[in-house]
Amino acid sequence: MATAKNKRGASTRIKRADRKNISVGQAHIRSTFNNTIVSITDPAGNVIAWQSAGTVGFKGSRKSTPFAAQMAAEACAKAAMEHGMHKVAVFVKGPGSGRETAIRSLQAAGLEVSSIQDKTPIPHNGCRPKKRRRV
Repeated sequence: MATAKNKRGASTRIKRADRKNISVGQAHIRSTFNNTIVSITDPAGNVIAWQSAGTVGFKGSRKSTPFAAQMAAEACAKAAMEHGMHKVAVFVKGPGSGRETAIRSLQAAGLEVSSIQDKTPIPHNGCRPKKRRRV
């Protein structure tokens, strides 16, 4: 392992990205009106890989498209499969347009989807919603 010198001259170890061997996990898809975030965790909830439409390279209004959600889910699935993951339970949150596309692209990337749950928070008459757009 490589060693580097810090300010005082003492050698410190550089941490290398270690590969975990996790075969079963959870995929959390948070799809808002502006972005889609895909996080893949182990069963305890520790994040193994995450991607969003912005980190994949989309900016502005293109982040809210289903294609951006597809690309984010594919990139996240590849990163999780490098850690040995092959089976996920999917949890979807939010009203965005990239929900179904992200689930389909997780399957297309090679991850086996065992279950799909909608965890969208529903208010019991909480905050006032945003006003409707008039175009």
